[in-house]
Amino acid sequence: MNTKYLDINQDGYSVRCKLMCGTNARQHRRVVVCTHGFGGNKDITSIQKFAEKETGKFKDDAVLAFDWPCHGKDARKKLELAECFEYLKLVVDYARGELGASFVYNYSVSLGAFLTLAYMHQFGNPFARVALRSTGLDMERHMRNNVSPADLPKLERGREVEVGFERKMKIDQRLLDDLAANDVRKFEYFDWADGILMLHGTEDEYIPIAEARKFADNNVIELVEVEGSDHAFRNPKNMDLAIHTVVEFFSPQGK
Repeated sequence: MNTKYLDINQDGYSVRCKLMCGTNARQHRRVVVCTHGFGGNKDITSIQKFAEKETGKFKDDAVLAFDWPCHGKDARKKLELAECFEYLKLVVDYARGELGASFVYNYSVSLGAFLTLAYMHQFGNPFARVALRSTGLDMERHMRNNVSPADLPKLERGREVEVGFERKMKIDQRLLDDLAANDVRKFEYFDWADGILMLHGTEDEYIPIAEARKFADNNVIELVEVEGSDHAFRNPKNMDLAIHTVVEFFSPQGK
């Protein structure tokens, strides 16, 4: 598999990307956009493994991963929902323009899955098919849970606070308000349901399987329940199952 790092520099943004291909071709009819979850980055092992399987089976495909704002190598310090949307738009436009994609797919995890769904509601669906793993649903609550108890009063007074793991980022009440306003559980995805696949672990410690079931049922979306899996799909067998399922879902026969 060939790997190339690149930046999409446009409109004052610099989106740090990783392009993974099965050939040396400069253009690809099918491109899978991969997005990571909160605290992750474009170089995480799960994305690498998915790209290896996708480009191994469909050698002409490309996988395009990127760092969300404030993640990985991204230069931004404060997380804002509007900028997350802009990053996703720039990556999709790059896949279509620079890479020549006729079909753009999306494989997203956790926070990335939430952002993908929220983007689709706000701007329409640019993807041929969408696969979502461990989908973040009540994202306002999940993000608030990342704030330390000592910082909650600061947040409520309108001040910025820091959250994160190895890398810290700033958030404020405006972000939480924006996440609440974009609660994907309140939106309808019927028109795209046939092209959406959800995967969720029955032992997800952050987003209970019951939440995923309710969202999938309400929108007539296929849900693959992975028995015993946690939020991160840490068990290699569970991760392999998820990747295999998504690769098959993205097969050319299923456009």
